[in-house]
This record gives sequence, structure tokens and C-alpha cells, in this order.
Amino acid sequence: MSGILTIVGLGSGDADQLTVGIFRRLQQASRLYVRTKDHPALDSVTAEFITFDDVYETKESFPEVYAEIADRLLNIAAEAQDSEEIIYAVPGHPMVAERTVQILREQGEARGITVQVLGGESFLDETFTRLGFDPIEGFQLLDAAQLNAQLLQPQMHTVIGQVYDTFTASDVKLSLMELYPDDYQVQVCHYLGVKGKEVITSVPVYELDHVQDYGNLSLIYVPRTDDEMIRNRTFARLHEIVETLRSPGGCPWDREQTHQSLRQNFIEETYEVLETIDDDDPEHMQEELGDVLLQIMLHAQIEEETGTFNVYDVIEGLNRKLIFRHPHVFGDKHAGDAQAALQNWDAMKAEEKRLKGIDTASVSVLDGVPSDLPALLSAYKIQKKAAKVGFNWEDVEGALGKLDEELAELKEAIREGHDPLDQQLELGDLLFCAVNIARFIKTDPEQALALVNRKFKQRFQYIEQSLQAQGTAIDQASLEEMDRLWDEAKGKNL
Repeated sequence: MSGILTIVGLGSGDADQLTVGIFRRLQQASRLYVRTKDHPALDSVTAEFITFDDVYETKESFPEVYAEIADRLLNIAAEAQDSEEIIYAVPGHPMVAERTVQILREQGEARGITVQVLGGESFLDETFTRLGFDPIEGFQLLDAAQLNAQLLQPQMHTVIGQVYDTFTASDVKLSLMELYPDDYQVQVCHYLGVKGKEVITSVPVYELDHVQDYGNLSLIYVPRTDDEMIRNRTFARLHEIVETLRSPGGCPWDREQTHQSLRQNFIEETYEVLETIDDDDPEHMQEELGDVLLQIMLHAQIEEETGTFNVYDVIEGLNRKLIFRHPHVFGDKHAGDAQAALQNWDAMKAEEKRLKGIDTASVSVLDGVPSDLPALLSAYKIQKKAAKVGFNWEDVEGALGKLDEELAELKEAIREGHDPLDQQLELGDLLFCAVNIARFIKTDPEQALALVNRKFKQRFQYIEQSLQAQGTAIDQASLEEMDRLWDEAKGKNL
């Protein structure tokens, strides 16, 4: 047997806005509990009540506070006499931004306790009235404790509740500044609708944590905007722009593009990103990554127009793959180092194939290496896959010995005048063996060759510049002079 737990709302602050029924219930309650005594409506309640303010002082996080309050109330109700009413009063409306109520409803039934929820004016009613906006225009209510930039939609009126203190306001500020300009005007509201206590202050985002007197009845209002500078920081705007470019009234060039016509662009844009990585140039990297993202958006938009998939399907598939292939992060497996993480990845990748009905026993170990990869990178990936099943030298010495063997065969093919195809294959064997050595010394062969290309380019340009300073054209200089300048550049660590 247990009591009945009745949850009522104290409204937005003014006791005059309580319904007659709820006010009478509060006045006549024999066992009244309130989440916090910091609410103006309680000034008019003559019945004795017990608060849970002490819980806020003993717990380190709001989730812990809410869980503790709910647990205490359920225990109180469980020990009460049969059908005895326990009243729990919360600020605002019980079903708006009140996590303790959700926990009580979820756990009450499981524990055989009747939990009933009565109304109460929500703080949202006063918000719409006092701030003067119509939620039908687009509105979102967000919890300050769980706010992040991904939740923000600038074209909607945004109300951020649960702004209990300056620290929470500071977190809100940082999230807003990821999307909005630092000086974007927002409104901080305390005690909306409460006569003599209401405060509405307009401040730029960067000053949110300078405002005083945050508490249980505080919120932050972010007005909606169609400002292009702000919308341009959202993924939805990017999707909208690409869709417009491809539309009948859009750009003629974009409308003509196909997967095949964009193929070379994708390759070139990717290599431009790699160049910024090699140059350690974050500013240009940002721009070039944007160009690669545009290629992804265009390919996805082409398929969206045929109804096959859209970019959000791409994102969903990627998210599912990342979660599935990281069971040591999102599941119950463990990975103590990068190697263990890669093993989990490979195992889950094989499981994906099994779930798709692919017979992994009939699949080649070398499958999955794209045919259009640069040859050095392709060789590197092929060798890594073969090595995983044991087709590998025991150590780098074996690979070095093979390199000597392949070099001797190439020399022989050249000196004895073998046909060009034979010489080409011998050169390929040498390069393939060099890639194997790169794998043993844990070096990306593409990157190694790129570094040497860069070094050669810098030294050769030094030769050009030095000859130009002497008034000599490079095609008029002797090899000996160029060799001397090469060594000079080398001595300068170019």
C-alpha cells in the first residue's frame, strides 16, 4: 500500500495566476513538498512545506539533484498510508522543463505508486506575452545544461531555460558564440510576470555571464533572425544553397554537372587539401576543406534529384558506421591502444559484411583497395592486407635484401637492352619493394616521395634564383655550376 503523489505547478511566479483548484490544494495540503522555496507564489501559501534545496548543496550535478529528489519523494509515497496524498509543487508547469516530474512518472508506476500531474501556468505563457513573439513563427525551448551549437536554429525564436547561475550562463554564452556574432543582442529575463520583481535586460551575447541575479526563474531569449551571416554557419544553409544552384533557376554550370564530370574536380580538390596539410597552413586548409565538402554536397544533390539518397542519408550511414565500428567507445568492448582499436574496426567491418549476406570466405583478402588510388598508395594498402594474413617478411632485412635483388635485375634489363615493357616491369618491382620497406619503417610512401619532391623543388628553385641573381639563364648554366649551387642549397638545409 502507498500514498498518491500529486504534482502541481506553481506557475510562472505570481500567486494570482494560480488556478483556484491548485491554490486550494496547496493551502489544504497536509504533506506538501516543494522542489525549491525560491518561488514567489509560495509567499501566499500558509500550509507548512518541506523543500529540497538541501539537495542542490550536496550534489555535484543537476542530474544527480533531480534523481535524488525523485527518489526521496517515491520513498515518502511508498511509506505513506493508503491513498494519502503527497503533494509535490514545482515552478511553472509540471510538464515543462521539469526533469524530476519525468523521473517520478517513469519510476512511479514500476514501484506501484500512483503519480498524478495537475496543471499550472508555464513560464512559456509569460515568455510569449512579455517578450511579444508568436511561437507559430518557429520556436524552440532548450535546456541550458544540455545546450550545444548543433541544437541552435537561428530562424527560430529560442528560449533557453534552467539558467540557474552565472556559470550556466557562461556555458550558454560559449555555445551561442559558435553560431552568433559576439555582439548579437539577446534578452536575459528574471521573474517574468511577477510584479515588482520582473527584470528584462538586453545584452550582447558576450556579456551574458556579466548579468547578475540568475536563479530558478531566469531564462535567456534569443530572437529569430534571417541574417545571412548567421545562417551561413549552418549545415542546413549549405544544403539549401547547393539545392538552389542545381535548381532550374540556378547556375547553368552546376546544373550540367554529373558524377563523371565532377570526378576530376574531386581528385584535384582533395590534393589541394593535402598540399595545405604539407604546408601546415590552417587558413588555406579551411578553404580547401570547404571545396571538398562542396564536391560531396554536389554528388549527394545529384542523387537526391533522382530520389536515390540525399546528404542526410550519407550522414546517417556514416554515423551508424562509426558507432558500429567503435564498440570500444559506443559498446562493451575494450581497446587499450590504437592497434586494439584497429582490430575492433576490422572485426566489425567483417561483421558488417556478414550481416549484409556477403560470404567473407569467398572474398579476396585484397578486395577493398580502390583501383583509382595512386600507384604507391595502392601498393602500400595491398601489402598491408597481405601482411595481415602472414604474407610478409619477418623483418625489414628481408625487404632490404629483396630491394638489392630487384635493383640488380633492373640494372641488367637496362644494360642488356631488354624490351621497354620488361624494363618497366623491373622498375615496378623495385618501386613495389621500396613501398614494402616504407611499410616496415612505418612511413607512408606517398608522403615520403612528396617530401622529396618538395625538397627537390626548393633546391632547384634556389639554383634558378641564384643564377638569375648572377644574370645567367638556367639553360645557359653548366651542370657543374648547377651541382655547386645544389650543394650550396643543401648546406642551407633547403
